Amino acid sequence: MSDTGREKKNFKRKAEATMKKLFVTVGTTQFDTLIKAISSEKTLHALSELGFTHVTLQTGRGEIQPQDQPRDKTSPALTCYGLKNSILEDIQAADLVISHAGAGSILDALGCGKKVLVVVNEELMGNHQTELAEALARQGYLHFCGVSSLLTSLREMDYSNLVPFPSGEPQKFAEHLDHVLGFS
Repeated sequence: MSDTGREKKNFKRKAEATMKKLFVTVGTTQFDTLIKAISSEKTLHALSELGFTHVTLQTGRGEIQPQDQPRDKTSPALTCYGLKNSILEDIQAADLVISHAGAGSILDALGCGKKVLVVVNEELMGNHQTELAEALARQGYLHFCGVSSLLTSLREMDYSNLVPFPSGEPQKFAEHLDHVLGFS
C-alpha cells in the first residue's frame, strides 16, 4: 500500500474514532414525547456540541417520523426505524444509549457495557418502570431523567462515575435485581 493510501486509511480510522453515536430506544412501546424531544432542534444542537455525529432512533410503535423534519446542517446524522428483530447491534455501536424505562431495553444496554440514560415516561400513572430506573441509578449503573429534563441531563450528566453492571448467569441477575429493588 502506498503512503497516500495508508494516510487516508489512518485519517478514516481517526475520524471514525471521534464520531460519537447515540442510540435511542423506546422498545416496542409508543413514546412519541421522547422521540420529539430527542429530534428537536435544541436537543440535536446540544448533541452536536457534545460531539455526537450520529443518532439512531428506534421509535417502536410511535407515530413520529423525525427524518421527515428539516435539519440544521450541523446536526448529527439521523437514522430512524420502528421495530426490528434485534437492537443489539445498534446498542453495541453506540457510545451512549438513551432508553425508555423498560427492563429489557435497560438490561440489554447495561449488559453491553454501555453508558445509559433512562428517560422515564412521565405520562404514565403508577409507572413501576420508574422504580427500576431509580433503583439502578442508586446503585450507580445509569442515570435517569424525565422528558422535561432531558436537555439539562444530556448537558450535565457525568457518565465517568457509572459502575459497570455485573454480568453473569440469569439466576444471579434475578437475585441481584431483587436486591436492587428491595425484594430480598
